[in-house]
Amino acid sequence: MSAAAYGRLKSRKRKDRAANLASLAIVVIFAILVLFPIWWIFRTSLMTNAEIYKYPPSLLPGQWLFSNYERTLEVFEFWKYLWNTMVIIVPSCLAGTFTATLCGYAFARLRFRGKQLIWALCVGSMLLPAMVTLIPLYIGWTRGLGLQDSYLPLILPYFCGGGAFNIFLIRQFILSIPRELDQAATIDGAGYFRILFSIIIPAIKPAMIVVALFIFIGLWNDLLQQMIYINSSDKYTIALGLTNFRGQLKSDWSLTMAATCLSFAPGVLFYLIGQKYFVEGITLTGLKN
Repeated sequence: MSAAAYGRLKSRKRKDRAANLASLAIVVIFAILVLFPIWWIFRTSLMTNAEIYKYPPSLLPGQWLFSNYERTLEVFEFWKYLWNTMVIIVPSCLAGTFTATLCGYAFARLRFRGKQLIWALCVGSMLLPAMVTLIPLYIGWTRGLGLQDSYLPLILPYFCGGGAFNIFLIRQFILSIPRELDQAATIDGAGYFRILFSIIIPAIKPAMIVVALFIFIGLWNDLLQQMIYINSSDKYTIALGLTNFRGQLKSDWSLTMAATCLSFAPGVLFYLIGQKYFVEGITLTGLKN
């Protein structure tokens, strides 16, 4: 290699290293901006109310008052709210993931009359704002079926396909699986369900975990519909319990922030467990149209 070529190669490496460092710095800055509100909530939950209002505010508590969490659990019925939330989320995640897989498999592999029209309607429904269907659904569930102060209006929709976006996600993932695997199984005498359970589902586990995570996050944060369909305090979920708790305490921000940390901790834990599959599923989905 000539001296000039070696110099150009070395210069290119320096530029690549500088670009990588700049990219890393930008990512770190944005990560700090995203995580800072979470840290602020956590540090506030460990302070006294007097320290919270101190100016200028400090990034670290003067004393780490973990006793605030003990006080919070005495007045905030966290475990009851968590159980009520899980009563909604667990069947919804299981049924939504399974039915979304069935629908995605049908749209990706099966041939039937009206398939393209039904698929267009399914995808088009994602463009429909949730507020448009909120009142008709409420009237149908409460007046039509008499399901007032019940979890069923929050659970049963996930037994009917798991949501248009989830079906789309599963379908795109299945399309990335070679059809030759299906054809080989068909030659061996496998039917549609045997192919689904023996070939497709083992290959799309990351996508199914992504769907379960989306359903979990959506239901965990769905304050509006829970306020509409749940009326009695004995059935309050985490979101409703936290809203009611905040209204009761008014200016006691240390306990309010402690309750907030308790409320989002299970969701963060659930995401961290499935993070690997979440990233893998989002990355691989849509490789083939």
